Amino acid sequence: MLKYRYIAIEGIIGAGKTTLAKLLSEKLNARLLLEEFADNPFLEKFYSDPKRYAFSVEMSFLADRYHKIKGFFDSPDLFQPVVIADYAPFKSLIFAQTNLSEEEFRLYREFFDLSINRLPKPDLVIFLERDMEILMRHIKERGREFELDIKEEYLLRLKENYTRFFKQSKQYRLLVIDSRAYDFILNEQDLQEVISLIDLDFKPGLNFYR
Repeated sequence: MLKYRYIAIEGIIGAGKTTLAKLLSEKLNARLLLEEFADNPFLEKFYSDPKRYAFSVEMSFLADRYHKIKGFFDSPDLFQPVVIADYAPFKSLIFAQTNLSEEEFRLYREFFDLSINRLPKPDLVIFLERDMEILMRHIKERGREFELDIKEEYLLRLKENYTRFFKQSKQYRLLVIDSRAYDFILNEQDLQEVISLIDLDFKPGLNFYR
């Protein structure tokens, strides 16, 4: 039995969050909670006109994440007690801070505190560290048309905000994995090593780099 029942995979766009979440859910017989980008009607509009659609896209993601997470934990499965997600709830704050003006973010934060901030928090967050070159290559390889114009500067701002969040927040158990050292897809031994790391006893606020 794993120590942690709710594990969230985090990382910058293109880090491989969904890939690792799917592999872990299969190995651990866990329920899989995935971000559904296609459900957001403002996402493509945001990438073409960020300033105009930033608040709409973030509010849409906020509502969708709230309903999905709440639904998962309102209906537990005795046969699959572990939940693996390809995002953590606090992702909403990091992207909103990156994309919104200060005034918009203050308003957004109120909605966040009334909704997602009251939901269960992950027992463990796995953050996948990637080189910027790899992130850009992954974004191009997966071929989502609306992502192809993402600039490296935008990813760097996201990375800075993730780093700032982790430094300020001490409530999460954080496992930071240097993904350059692992091939989750082709190397079964690498995947098993990640699973063995998950079962270690982490304390909140501890950064464990590998």
